[in-house]
Amino acid sequence: MRKIIAVLLLIVFISSCDKRSKVEKEIDEIPVGKIEVVRYEKAFFETPVADLPQLKVKYPEFFPPGFSDSVYVEKLQNPLWRELYTEVEKKYNNFEPQKKEIEELYRHIKYYYPNEPLPKVYTLINDMDNYSKALYSGNNILISLEMYLGKDHKFYDYPAYLKQNFTEKQMMPDIVSAFATNRIPQPMDKSLLAFMITAGKELYMKDLFLPDYSDADKIGYTPDQIAFCQVNEGEMWSRFVEQKYLFSTDSKLEKQFIDPAPFSKFYLEIDNETPGRIGTWVGWQIVRSYMKNNDVTLQKMLLTDPVAIFNNSKYKPKK
Repeated sequence: MRKIIAVLLLIVFISSCDKRSKVEKEIDEIPVGKIEVVRYEKAFFETPVADLPQLKVKYPEFFPPGFSDSVYVEKLQNPLWRELYTEVEKKYNNFEPQKKEIEELYRHIKYYYPNEPLPKVYTLINDMDNYSKALYSGNNILISLEMYLGKDHKFYDYPAYLKQNFTEKQMMPDIVSAFATNRIPQPMDKSLLAFMITAGKELYMKDLFLPDYSDADKIGYTPDQIAFCQVNEGEMWSRFVEQKYLFSTDSKLEKQFIDPAPFSKFYLEIDNETPGRIGTWVGWQIVRSYMKNNDVTLQKMLLTDPVAIFNNSKYKPKK
């Protein structure tokens, strides 16, 4: 019997690889033009103060009304901003590798969204905002390069659980997160389960758009954190069920299990080892199970009610 099961598992694995290979071959044939990259941080920090009026004319979108020129002059002349620009230049003077990655990402996006136009990419130095590392504005992608200098960079006065994602490897996952923003509706049902699965939808998009990225890179965990989740999946799921958290609409549960945090809070001994956002990781596994057991398109899944996804997912975590 064990041999039969092993053979069946091998057949399923080979079939899955063949299907994936077929999809990847089709994606490889999708024509994607060259993406235009505008290095705005270079234009800004290499502009003499006297030429600021010309810069404002060329890039009006970066100069909203109501701000005095003195704000920009101070930024141009501030030694700390100048040093930050120098650090960004050290790492990203040549942005060609990242440009190629974005083009490859869009090759995958266009497989699922054929009419999606290529974006224009603006790189910039923003205000060290962890929540706006990569943004979409119309058909433009804005990438704040100061947030991808490496988790140990001297400029990062952030907790370790946030700094671990201030790396170059997080740039493409962050772009997918930004792309997903207007494509995944917020759930009408405000239960924890609904928020878990909604977050899982975004991560499933990363499965499709970034197939060569590890699960750790997609969600922003360390490899050890992913291993912990895989080993303890059954126990964590049991806690969600036993504590009646799943269908609770208590907003505090989002902070415990969805929002960025150093660890998730079951209020058990296991907490110190449980990564933050564990509800997001479990929601991801539910969505994966749903897509494995239902023949639906990505777009249909994204619009499907989260509880309906759960009910039809056949999700059964490992004990």
